[in-house]
Amino acid sequence: MRTDRLVMRRWRDADLEPYAALNADPEVMRYFPATLDRAASDASVDRIETLFGRQGFGLWALEVAGTGEFIGFTGLNPMPAGVPGAGGMEVGWRLARQAWHHGYATEAARAAVDVAFNGVGLTEIWSMTAVLNEPSQAVMRRLGMTRYAHFDHPKVPVGHPVRPHVVYRLQRSGPQ
Repeated sequence: MRTDRLVMRRWRDADLEPYAALNADPEVMRYFPATLDRAASDASVDRIETLFGRQGFGLWALEVAGTGEFIGFTGLNPMPAGVPGAGGMEVGWRLARQAWHHGYATEAARAAVDVAFNGVGLTEIWSMTAVLNEPSQAVMRRLGMTRYAHFDHPKVPVGHPVRPHVVYRLQRSGPQ
């Protein structure tokens, strides 16, 4: 799938190294409980690809159209149990630091929301992040999402600064 400046595609073996570097970057992962080592990063790609096989869509690898540079992911992922919106579908993204502040997250997330509503036929989409993650919340608002709830993420240790989370929701407009 292509947007004006980006290609959203299935994962390749060549993505594993830059994805592991992204997941090991403390600045990229500052709104997560911890960075990921190479094995955990590779395992996450395996889970992503398994989900593609099961549901036909998921978290796409993201590359810059003009250069082919891998910059992260965006796409659709099931909301986990124990959070507001559990059982629904989340739009999410994670970009390498060099890809920040170019509008890529918003551009790719808009394309993913389009797939959710016009391809998959969902009636609503969710997104969640740590309360401290104002940049991602700004993307959610640019997508037209509204804040739905504040909660403590059950998979983040008590007392960790990123345990407090917010969840946003967007309902499909028009005929359903």
